[in-house]
Amino acid sequence: MRVYLDNAATTPMDAEVLKEMYTVMESQFGNPSSIHAHGREARSLLEKCRKRVATLLHTSPAEIFFTSGGTEADNMAIRCGITGYNIKHAITSHLEHHAVIHTLEAMEKSGLIKLSFVNVTSKGEIDYEHLEELLKNNDRSFVSIMHANNELGTINDIERIGELCEQYNAIFHCDTVQTCGHYVHDLSKLKVHFMVCSAHKLHGPKGVGFIYISHKVKIDPMIYGGAQERNMRGGTENIYGIAGLAKALEMAYADMSEHQQYIQGLKSHMMNRLMAEVPGIHFNGETNPAKSLYTVLNVSFPEMEMADMLLFNLDIAGISASGGSACSSGSNIGSHVLNAIGANPDRPAVRFSFSKYNTLEEVDFVVDKVKEICLVNA
Repeated sequence: MRVYLDNAATTPMDAEVLKEMYTVMESQFGNPSSIHAHGREARSLLEKCRKRVATLLHTSPAEIFFTSGGTEADNMAIRCGITGYNIKHAITSHLEHHAVIHTLEAMEKSGLIKLSFVNVTSKGEIDYEHLEELLKNNDRSFVSIMHANNELGTINDIERIGELCEQYNAIFHCDTVQTCGHYVHDLSKLKVHFMVCSAHKLHGPKGVGFIYISHKVKIDPMIYGGAQERNMRGGTENIYGIAGLAKALEMAYADMSEHQQYIQGLKSHMMNRLMAEVPGIHFNGETNPAKSLYTVLNVSFPEMEMADMLLFNLDIAGISASGGSACSSGSNIGSHVLNAIGANPDRPAVRFSFSKYNTLEEVDFVVDKVKEICLVNA
């Protein structure tokens, strides 16, 4: 048996998504910027996909811009949002994806901004009181905080963050790559200026995503070239990928409650078996289902010989997962997220992440193999 439990990294494409993309590849090969019939057909498809996405998110199609994925969308929001409004102070956390942290650090290094890091709890949630203090004690800020952490699964209260940002006239960018398609995002109510999505995290294709840009903000493009995406993102649109993204998001919303319940059941079953059968394990991040992403489970295992080989041993045993320990020395970088929450650097950590395609039989197989590996290396 080969078990895939690395869905936070990428998900397998749904058969219906592949079917939709194949149909478009066969029939809609025109360039949507061309004015002839083939181009107009492609343009019509593009705008229908934009409307499908916008409708699901309760926003206007004019606020949805297609990109190559989450990293580009994060960079666009941060770089263009900060420079467009001449903002000199930015706030983020040490738990963010590197697409956010590295971009902000590069801007600080260039002298464009002062960067502040909001405190985080040992479970990986931001300190809302400290966030308010940072907002209060600085001029207008740019705030970049993710919805749910990609390593821990801990969920931040983005409604509360949005309220604070509005109170202090800050611009709020939210990385929702891990939660878009897994939770409802109602942009008619959520007080966020930028939100991003990557299709391959919700059973869509790689290399395509979108950025929501609120009508309340106006920015210049990050990528210049043609007049594509209403002059906001140069480059011929990835029509096939965009069609796959729209289909994947529609399917995710249609079956969201069912999938949440099913996948949470898999996660809870794995947690219960690990607690009962693997002495000394510890779950990193929030374990309360109401505050934790149901697709992600981060586990620290007891100290063991060859701890740095745990993922390799899991792979040999037929299990695809990811993770890593907190940094224990200068010889390895470790997980910046686990370091930030003070995880024990001597304990190997693994992130198991689930999807609708996983089964209870697979979870039991993984736990059995984990027990064997821990026993051998104890």
